[in-house]
Amino acid sequence: MTNVNYDDFSKIDLRVGKVETAEEVVGSEKLIKMEADFGELGKRVIFAGIRKWYQPDDLKEKLLIFVFNLEPKKIMGEESQGMVLAAEEEDGENCVLLEPDKNIPPGTKVF
Repeated sequence: MTNVNYDDFSKIDLRVGKVETAEEVVGSEKLIKMEADFGELGKRVIFAGIRKWYQPDDLKEKLLIFVFNLEPKKIMGEESQGMVLAAEEEDGENCVLLEPDKNIPPGTKVF
């Protein structure tokens, strides 16, 4: 494993986002398309390959942790503007999304 120095790690902007909408992506068995609210920072569309473990209705109104400053990427013809953080067991049988353990405003910085 390669170590990352603090300066490189500090470039990653982790934020709390509230999932407002979530839907299956037509033509994909893996993807869910979410719109997340980041408070004063606005809303973003984010795609996640988590449909094996979650259904769209499971995500609505959830507070989750996102990489906010990830370079946008085209996925299924649309732009994904971030990444949701999750932990997956080595065998791929279980995956959990990272979420704050208390209610905290959307847009809050995670460190």
